[in-house]
Amino acid sequence: MAELVGGFLVPHDPMVLTDPEAPAEAVRERIAEAYAEVARRVADLAATTLIIIGTDHYLLFGPGCLPQALIGSGDVDGPLERLPGMRKRRFPDNKALARHLVSHGHRTGIDWAVADSLTVDHSVAIPYFRIDADAELAVVPIYLACGVEPLLPLRRAAQIGQNLKAAVESWDGEERVVVIGSGGISHWVGTGDMGRVNEKFDRMILDLVAAGDVQTLVSFSDEYILENGCNGGQEIRNFVAAMAALGPCTGNVIAYEAVPEWITGLGFAELVPSRVVERIPS
Repeated sequence: MAELVGGFLVPHDPMVLTDPEAPAEAVRERIAEAYAEVARRVADLAATTLIIIGTDHYLLFGPGCLPQALIGSGDVDGPLERLPGMRKRRFPDNKALARHLVSHGHRTGIDWAVADSLTVDHSVAIPYFRIDADAELAVVPIYLACGVEPLLPLRRAAQIGQNLKAAVESWDGEERVVVIGSGGISHWVGTGDMGRVNEKFDRMILDLVAAGDVQTLVSFSDEYILENGCNGGQEIRNFVAAMAALGPCTGNVIAYEAVPEWITGLGFAELVPSRVVERIPS
C-alpha cells in the first residue's frame, strides 16, 4: 500500500539561478543549506515518488487553456525555461500513480485536467533538482491556478490536498510519497514594487504553517493576499494543498530569508502529520 510519508514547502525562485550572486554571501549560503537540508530529510524518509505542486506562471498555459488543477499523468520533462546550470531533460515519472490520482479524483469530486505529455517550468523543476540532484525519484507534477486569474479558490486547494491524501492511501502499489508545496511567499511580480518583500506577512504565513492552521489560511481573501503578499503571495495555494495532503499536520520551519535582490520572501518548512482529524468545510 502507498503511504504519504512526508511533506515540505520550498521556494522556486528562478533568480537563485539567473542572478546567483545578487544577495550577500551569507544569505546565499543559508538558502543553499536550506535546500540541502530538505534534500537530506527527503532521503531520510526513503521516498520513492515526489508529488510537486507548482504554479501556472502563464508559461505552460495561455489564454486558450487555463486549467484550475492539472496533473502530469504521462511523460514529463523540463524545465521549459533556459536556466543556468539546469538543462532540459526527461524526468522519471510514475504514470500509474498519477493516473490513479486522476481516476480517484474524478470519482470523488475533483475535476482534474490531465497532460499525458508535460514540459514543466521552474516551479516544479527547481524543487525537483534541488531535492534530487541525481533525478532518481519519480515525480508527479501538479499545477494549480495561482498566478493567472481565475485563481483556484483557497478552500478548493485544501479539498484537492485532502483528495490527494485519500487517493495515495488507496493505491495498492508500494510507494513512499513525499508531497512538495512549491512557491515563494510575498513577491511583487512584474509590478512597480517588484523587489518588495513583506517579511511580516511571510512570517505570519509560516507561523500558520507551523501551527498546521489550514482553516485560517483558507479564510484569507485574494484581495488580502494581494495587498500583503501581492500576486506572488497567491502561491500559498500550493502550501495549503500540501498541508491538507499531509493533514492534519504541523510544520517545522527550516529557514526563512527576505531577499529583495531575488524579489521574494523564501520560506522552507517540513510538514509533520498529526493524529487529530480536521475537516475543511465545503
